[in-house]
Amino acid sequence: MRNTSPRRRSSQEEPQGERMSNAAVSRDDFAALLEASFHDHDVAEGAVVRGTVVAIEKDMAVIDAGLKVEGRVALKEFGGKNGPELKVGDTVEVYVERIENALGEAVLSRDKARREESWVKLELKFNAGEKVEGQIFNQVKGGFTVDLDGAVAFLPRSQVDIRPIRDVGPLMNTPQPFQILKMDKRRGNIVVSRRTVLEESRAEQRSEIVQNLEEGQVVEGVVKNITDYGAFVDLGGIDGLLHVTDMAWRRVNHPTEILQIGQTVKVQIIRINQETHRISLGMKQLEADPWEGIGVKYPMGVKVSGRVTNITDYGAFVELEPGIEGLIHVSEMSWTKKNVHPGKILSTSQEVEVVVLEVDPVKRRISLGLKQTLQNPWEAFRDQFPVGTIVEGEVKNKTEFGLFIGLDGDVDGMVHLSDLDWSRPGEQVIDEYNKGDMVKAQVLDVDVEKERISLGIKQVGGDTFTAAAESGEMRRGSVVTCEVTAVNEGGIEVQIAETDLTAFIRRGDLGRDRDDQRPEKFSVGQKVDARITQFDKKARRVGLSIKAMQIAEEKEAVAQYGSTDSGASLGDILAAAMNKRDEQ
Repeated sequence: MRNTSPRRRSSQEEPQGERMSNAAVSRDDFAALLEASFHDHDVAEGAVVRGTVVAIEKDMAVIDAGLKVEGRVALKEFGGKNGPELKVGDTVEVYVERIENALGEAVLSRDKARREESWVKLELKFNAGEKVEGQIFNQVKGGFTVDLDGAVAFLPRSQVDIRPIRDVGPLMNTPQPFQILKMDKRRGNIVVSRRTVLEESRAEQRSEIVQNLEEGQVVEGVVKNITDYGAFVDLGGIDGLLHVTDMAWRRVNHPTEILQIGQTVKVQIIRINQETHRISLGMKQLEADPWEGIGVKYPMGVKVSGRVTNITDYGAFVELEPGIEGLIHVSEMSWTKKNVHPGKILSTSQEVEVVVLEVDPVKRRISLGLKQTLQNPWEAFRDQFPVGTIVEGEVKNKTEFGLFIGLDGDVDGMVHLSDLDWSRPGEQVIDEYNKGDMVKAQVLDVDVEKERISLGIKQVGGDTFTAAAESGEMRRGSVVTCEVTAVNEGGIEVQIAETDLTAFIRRGDLGRDRDDQRPEKFSVGQKVDARITQFDKKARRVGLSIKAMQIAEEKEAVAQYGSTDSGASLGDILAAAMNKRDEQ
């Protein structure tokens, strides 16, 4: 049986320069040899060296690597248990891990030597930006491990393919090209990418295909993918985007209304970006443009029918014919419903009759009106209820400036504060009205353009002031009977009998004598006579004076019954005048 203990080389195996007798070696020579020995030890350990197979024992190969002792390497590191082509005398490269271990053997490794060789080659290709070949042989957390001819690299899952793939089985243990993204020899890390290689190959293929395409060219393709904004069409190795707005002249809410995956379609190339290789496609461009001559087909003011295709917050779109849509703005939907969502007036797919308001062929816009198909309710109201007509309606709303009254034809009229009462302020009178009350009012004005109707409540009962003025009873100088309604320090407030007219008699006008000018002499409900000193129809003001009446009566009595110069006293004259008036 062969001795398996560590072997040391015999003197016959030592180099010729080492065959010296101990006596012939000087102290300096020995020091030089010792230093050289240590130098060889530092260089050899951790390096790849050439060695010779001196023996094969079971599953181990004994290798002489030029060191003090031999080392053993498992045959499986050479590619098989028996090392199919390994025999004694062969020269192999091994990695020196240690010069001598506890058993007195050199620790060698063929795997590490191969790995070192691979690192050198890989670094050269990494620096040159070249691709390397490897095999995916295992799956780990976050990706896969790749064998690069002895060196193990990490392949992140995101770098396996251009698009995420579920089954990586067909790619396992298959030689294929990779691109090195990162190398760190100190940590022994290598990161590779298969996706980069595919993208580069795809870019070359796309570039070649793009060179053969032209804008305006009509080609066939297969629908590869559908999104909310369009569809991707495979043109034979390169994808083009068919946007939803270029699928048809009519409105398309979603591409699935027209296309399905796997469908073969004929498209026109609209744009080609030579830098990004992006291609824009169109289908509607293969059909006649329905907007040609649109102004002649739909002149302003014409009444047409259409179908509601879409409703938004600002209006509704109506399809007049395939590829032609118009917009009914929310302001053109109803004469009276101003703050209502279009969805409460119209519904999708509803057939409606509209009027063409405006056509813009350049911007491809048609403005439509729905309310124009109905009579203007303000015009109808004006015709039915001319100015001066008495109408009745419900109080819809109270504001700081008046009342809004609901009228026939679903329109509202407004009663201003100044038109609530002839004599009292509107701020005071409006409190007498509540929402929901039925009231009568007179039509004062109808403005069709501004959509306004002015009403007056006080005008319904007539103007007592004007009536009194026209009757002639309330002329200046007339004497009227009044009822005291209030007494204050400055005078008294009175209401002229049998009228709604009120006036204020000042303290100085309460009597001729100073003693009669005291307001406290009067009481509420008391009847007094006074002379009209002022009657202003424009200012609606009546001036009264008891003093003026007394002076006028005195003058009249003096003139009629005598004078103070005749010897009669003023009291006698006034008494005679009073008796005369009573007799009459």
